[in-house]
Amino acid sequence: MRRRSFLALATASLVAPATAQEDRLARALRDVLERYGIPGVTAALVLPDGAVISGAAGFADVEAGRAMTPETPMLAASIGKSFVAATLLALEDEGRLSRDDLLSAHLGDRPWFGTLPNADSLTLGQLLHHTSGIPDYVHLREFQESWARLTGDGSAFDAERLLAFVARRAPLFEAGRGWAYSDTGYVLLGLVIEEVTGEGWHDAVRTRLLGPLALGATFPSDRPDLPGLAVGYTDPANRFGLPARTSDVEGHLLWNPAVEAAGGGFASTSADLARWGHLLFGGAAMPGPYLDRLIDGVAVDPDAPGIRYGAGVAIYADTPRGPVYGHGGWIPGYVSSLRHYAAHGVSVAFQINSDIGIADDASDLVPALEAALADLAITLKNERR
Repeated sequence: MRRRSFLALATASLVAPATAQEDRLARALRDVLERYGIPGVTAALVLPDGAVISGAAGFADVEAGRAMTPETPMLAASIGKSFVAATLLALEDEGRLSRDDLLSAHLGDRPWFGTLPNADSLTLGQLLHHTSGIPDYVHLREFQESWARLTGDGSAFDAERLLAFVARRAPLFEAGRGWAYSDTGYVLLGLVIEEVTGEGWHDAVRTRLLGPLALGATFPSDRPDLPGLAVGYTDPANRFGLPARTSDVEGHLLWNPAVEAAGGGFASTSADLARWGHLLFGGAAMPGPYLDRLIDGVAVDPDAPGIRYGAGVAIYADTPRGPVYGHGGWIPGYVSSLRHYAAHGVSVAFQINSDIGIADDASDLVPALEAALADLAITLKNERR
């Protein structure tokens, strides 16, 4: 389903706003629909006083005519890394591990451990910051071909099966001597969390973060049947060979999102993501101090010194709106963004149920929407003074 067919239905599905602030957000989302022809979008702004302003526009299921609402969940993809990283910091506070630990201290007895690139020198901190040198399984041809064959079997891609795709491969660089984004590293961190807690990593996140922070609209994306999930739409020519419409007529995903493991692993709403970012980057997500460890970043590119990566967080030190902390998320059919504007005390999140033109960087939709929502949040904050 492409631009014209989305536009033909877009304005009919706009959610009626309840407040003047919601009306302004709704108009911004209407503009996105009309300009980019996406099927649907949700967004949420959190102001310094904790007020949450949510909105939605378009369709969660174009063919069925199901309207998108602020409560409609989507796959949050790599924004899940922020939950995994924060849980690791919580476990460090509990004395169960240290970021300086060698990975071998926790997983060295696994039969496959010695096949990992840089196995003997990897630390948990390097995995957190993407300085491990381990290839990202998502971008390997062998994985992409396997993903296309998934049928919804929940056991088809457990964590150890995913790690097999990088087994015995040459490292990208010596551990700690470079930077390369790696979902594989976070899959390993998920296993570490399970090893030290004795529970599933999703459960560890829920116990320490989701439950205490009342993020009830955020839940594991560990199976094809996810309640209320918006249908995603991807390019029919996507490199994974996945169907252009991600779900069947009953709303069940046609592939297994468990392929993310701890590299993502959650479905959520924009409101929950924005609240999470506001709490996390405001220093209120956990009992003890953690911000210094969270935003202790490493350079991602010598030609971009203002961009760093901390513990599951992208750090933009010098922007027109001041320092920005957050993370993006992409998985076929879904795009998400979470950003906290520290100088203004506002947080912004949005989700889109299409990656057409976004996955290949052919569209400026993501940066344009990030900028528009940030400016709106800052304006609303100033007006409330």
